[in-house]
Amino acid sequence: MRLLLDTHVLIWVAEGLSDVPETSRSAIDEAASTRGLAVSAISFWEVAMLQARGRIALSMPVADWRGSVLAVPGMLEVDVSGDIAIESVHLPGRLHPDPADRILVATARLRGMQLATRDGRLLDYGKAGHVVSIAV
Repeated sequence: MRLLLDTHVLIWVAEGLSDVPETSRSAIDEAASTRGLAVSAISFWEVAMLQARGRIALSMPVADWRGSVLAVPGMLEVDVSGDIAIESVHLPGRLHPDPADRILVATARLRGMQLATRDGRLLDYGKAGHVVSIAV
């Protein structure tokens, strides 16, 4: 099963930060080695917004950063399609209204992916059986 990285996990991995525990890093590395990593296009929007607002500092301009992320062997960019957009509005159960998180969950559900996150709300949503998730 392909591993969809939540935006914060993507930043940690791409920037080489140590916030990812070794067991989670092993799962991410294994997914990369089997061409099983994915990033939603919405994560690049979210990163660009965070950088523009001065909430994060990247090691390079965001467009170059995106290119370096997509150059990682095994990484797939998933577009935000119409079916994902619609699914994000009609998710089962209760999930907070953050549009980026809803897009990520809808992407994982519709594309049969496991969502790698540290977001407790998304992990709880997974525990409720609405999305397959892995805590990192």
